[in-house]
Amino acid sequence: MNFLSGILGSSLGKKYLMAVTGVILFGFVIGHMLGNLQIFLGPDSINSYAHFLKSEPFLLWTARLVLLLMVIIHVWAAVKLSLENKAARPIGYADTRLVAASYASRTMMWSGVIIFAFVVYHLMHFTAGITNPEYLRLDETLKDGTQRHDVYRMMILGFSNLWVSGFYVLSMALLCLHLSHGVSSLFQSLGLKNKYYGRHIDRFAKAAALIIFLGNCSIPVAILFKFIN
Repeated sequence: MNFLSGILGSSLGKKYLMAVTGVILFGFVIGHMLGNLQIFLGPDSINSYAHFLKSEPFLLWTARLVLLLMVIIHVWAAVKLSLENKAARPIGYADTRLVAASYASRTMMWSGVIIFAFVVYHLMHFTAGITNPEYLRLDETLKDGTQRHDVYRMMILGFSNLWVSGFYVLSMALLCLHLSHGVSSLFQSLGLKNKYYGRHIDRFAKAAALIIFLGNCSIPVAILFKFIN
């Protein structure tokens, strides 16, 4: 209990929590992107992938609950650190730092809020079927007569809406702006970044963010321009 309270009560402990949860969430973003990119392989590939996930409810819900917990801890630590830094930082020091700070680092909090709003909408849109309940009724019939959810058609219908695709691209831009700074910061928080290879870590963070942006945005763009139909 003392160990846990020590982590939660110290700035260093919160930074460690942000770093560890950030690593897990970063891994999820990459895995989620790779799964969604299977749409380019055709309906059978993406639908088989989705069917496999839904056929393992224990693993699926365990992963969802773990990710939810990681998001809660990550957001809590970020808010607490932001409030602590604001309370401890003199106005003059803040003005000096603002010049040197990157745009990504200065917008971390706001981009995080918008990303959270996007995740909620994305779940309501494709997962829970709250905004478009008809998507949950899209099924395909296999050769053996069994049915499975037609995720391929659901994604095409969803991203054929210009406003939905536009919000998705904007959210991906903010997510990758967030990652370009966050991935680099987590190495520093874990004590794995120094002056010898710090530049390489920064380049890796920016390259990874760019790849994620291009990979995720390629889906709505391909659908809007009828490369996938």
